[in-house]
Amino acid sequence: MAKKLKITLAKSTIGAVPKNKAIVESMGLRKVGKTVILPDNDATRGQIRLVNHMLKVEEIEEN
Repeated sequence: MAKKLKITLAKSTIGAVPKNKAIVESMGLRKVGKTVILPDNDATRGQIRLVNHMLKVEEIEEN
């Protein structure tokens, strides 16, 4: 069983630093309320750490 992260964009990127906008978009999040499921690894955790004020993150178990 691999761990996955369910990531939802909770806050708009309008007015955000361009680097933060790029990070959010590279995760596949384009609109507020959009949810993606990404693998729980160091790269994903690093992205989340930089823009955690805009995201809602949940851990899920994937079979």
